[in-house]
Amino acid sequence: MSRQLDSGDYLDEDDVRIRPNPRGSKPRTKRRPNFDSAPLGMVLEVHLARYRVLLEDGTEVIATLAKELRKEGAVTCDQVRLDGVVTGEKGALARIVKIEPRATQLSRSNDESEAGEQTIVANADQLMIVMAAANPEPRSGLVDRYLVAAYHAGIAPILVMTKCDLTDPSEFLAGFEGFDLRIVKTQKDKPNQQELEKLLPGHTTVLVGHSGVGKTTLINAIAPLHKRATGEVNALTGKGKHTSSSAKAIPVTDGWIVDTPGIRTFGLSGIDAAGLLKGFADLDEAAKLCPRDCSHLALAPDCGLDEKVASGALASKRLESFRRLVDSIGSLD
Repeated sequence: MSRQLDSGDYLDEDDVRIRPNPRGSKPRTKRRPNFDSAPLGMVLEVHLARYRVLLEDGTEVIATLAKELRKEGAVTCDQVRLDGVVTGEKGALARIVKIEPRATQLSRSNDESEAGEQTIVANADQLMIVMAAANPEPRSGLVDRYLVAAYHAGIAPILVMTKCDLTDPSEFLAGFEGFDLRIVKTQKDKPNQQELEKLLPGHTTVLVGHSGVGKTTLINAIAPLHKRATGEVNALTGKGKHTSSSAKAIPVTDGWIVDTPGIRTFGLSGIDAAGLLKGFADLDEAAKLCPRDCSHLALAPDCGLDEKVASGALASKRLESFRRLVDSIGSLD
């Protein structure tokens, strides 16, 4: 085929030089690098899109997150694979290229998150709930919500009552008799360090609680080389000042503790009675007698849990405690 030019000559298609591989037309491939053998580390802290990561050999590096992982995001205690400069030299940046599957994740609902949920810590197996007997006053509703999150995530809860020299917390603690919950009491200037230290080896323990309850004081006692500033309680509001701004993993003997920012609210999303049953093995087994889609609440028709209580196979206190947590899901307290 040919066409006539303005000069009268003809241009044949054989005269046209065709570029066999135009710039930018290199075929794309879906194959991605395999980072399974890349250096492995644990995220110690996240701050302003920078990740402080401890490698298996003890080297501490600063890393950024690979673009393809930004939507998923990494959190404190995540096990991650790294690429780039992993020497730990000042000013050097590594890159997180893979996040290993999480054994557990502690999350709360977050209105500011597009996903509506914020993961606080990964791979923890204990949740230490710190609550003051006084100043600020303890809130059973907040403890309930922490328990919901712990049981749902498969994390063992521990309740530490501080400032017990100011007020006897016995009446408050009586409300938690039906739970699988270890309780430790401390005084304002006596953190009961030895008993707390017995609970930590071999575990990754997350500490949560209001600002001002003495959480940081406990951390300073059991991890004195990693002292963090303590805050005072506002005399007018009864609330504490935030002394931590990000979750931080701190080494202790044969384990880790994770300090979290003071949390005044703890929303629960994506959790229902069926999910909560995972934290109550005896009730979960009994619930197999329930009708499909049973709510397991007090007014639920033909609930198998009530039958077990009536027969003496389950303690009524245990069922009452479970139902109290179900009621707390979605509440504002």
